[in-house]
This record gives sequence, structure tokens and C-alpha cells, in this order.
Amino acid sequence: MRVMMVRLLFAAALLAAALAGAPRRVLYVTHSAGYRHDSIPASRQVLEEMAGRSEGALEVVSTEDVSLINAETLRGFDILFFFTSGELALSDAQKADLLDFVRAGKGFGGVHSATDTLYGWPEYGELIGGVFDGHPWAREVSIRVEDPEHPAVSHFPPSFSLADEIYQFRSFSREKVRVLLSLDTASVDMNAENVRRTDGDFALAWCRQYGSGRVFYTALGHPEGVWLDPRFQTMLLNAFRWLSGDVPGDAAPRIP
Repeated sequence: MRVMMVRLLFAAALLAAALAGAPRRVLYVTHSAGYRHDSIPASRQVLEEMAGRSEGALEVVSTEDVSLINAETLRGFDILFFFTSGELALSDAQKADLLDFVRAGKGFGGVHSATDTLYGWPEYGELIGGVFDGHPWAREVSIRVEDPEHPAVSHFPPSFSLADEIYQFRSFSREKVRVLLSLDTASVDMNAENVRRTDGDFALAWCRQYGSGRVFYTALGHPEGVWLDPRFQTMLLNAFRWLSGDVPGDAAPRIP
């Protein structure tokens, strides 16, 4: 019953996206300059199949070529989305073009290791909202929905279980982002090796405004199984709709 309901919600979201008009174009960058995730091929297939089912509402262009991150190419896209790792070979001009793209009103987002990239560029960490600081757990965990009104996560129940690799972050502050999903720490061993956060705050998805643009990130997405989960796919579809400005959703930070 739960899977059927999620599929119905997914279909409804696709229909709403189709009714929105012109296709929203996503440049999906999966270049790995560091650790390469085995789920990258599945992620590309999932997003491209999602676009194929959208009846013209969504177009996804997948690439490993970081030279496409430039002002001329980005003019043809509504969203830039990362599943990258390591120090990408971006010139100063490309970095400025990326930030200008978002500030001007477009969308930027990423999954999982999109925070495990571009360590030498502090402005990138500011843009995405946090910097990877290890993954203490890789197991099934309980995840809390902190903002059930936001379209990216409104299809989830208040709490749900998922098997994934769980990140922790530095250079992260709830004063700068709106947390959408977080780890229920009762579902993990807080004495596990390499747990460095002492506040028990392990955000797993958030959003923020950046200039006139929007940013969405989720730490989920390490294994292929997560990408094949209809709940995760629905989150990404609705995140794309929010990033492109087709649906409203508050991005103002909330401090518990």
C-alpha cells in the first residue's frame, strides 16, 4: 500500500510538472575527481527515465565534462545539479559563472558527495550549505521530516526508514539553511567511530536562497538502491520543480 501511494504521488507530480509549460532543463554533472560512487550509472538512468516520463516537462542532460560549466552553456539550463567528488578542474571564470547563474535566479543542487567536492573553493561550501566531514554510519536509519510543507519532502511520512551512508558536516549552520530531513539519532550508535558532531544535529536534506536563486541538497544517494526507491525519486522530481520556481516552498532558516 505504501509503495502504491508513493507511485501515485510520483505520477501526480509528473502531471503537475507537465502542466507547468516549457520543459525545465537540468545539467546533471557526475564527474568524479575523488571517490567514484558505483551508483552514478543508476543515477543517470533514473533521472533520464524520470525526464522521459514527464511528458515534456523535464529534460536532463547528464555529463562528466566540467568544461560545460560556463556562462554560455548554463544559459540553456534552469538547474545545475551535482553528484561530484574531489577538486573539480574549474577555472576562476567558471566558478564566477556558476555563482552568477544561481544568483541570477536559477537553481543549483546536489546529492550525497556534492558536499565532498571543491574543498579549495570556500564560496562553493557557502553556496551548497555544508562541507562533508565523514560518514560514521552505513546502515538502515530512521529519518525525520522537519518541514512537511516543503514540496521536496511533503510526500514522506513524519518519519521513515532508509538504508544509506550517513554523512556529517562541518561549516554547516541552521542559521543559513532550512533543514528538510534529519537523522533520528536514536536509530544509530552515537558512540560509533568518527562521530565528530557533539550536538547530535545530522541534517540529511536542506534548501536555501542564494541571491535570487534556489539551492537544494540531500546527503542521501550513496547506494543504487536509494536511487531506485520511488520515494527518493519523488523527492528529486519535486526538488527540481522547486529549484526551477514552478512550485512555492519556504527556504527561510528555522532554528529549533
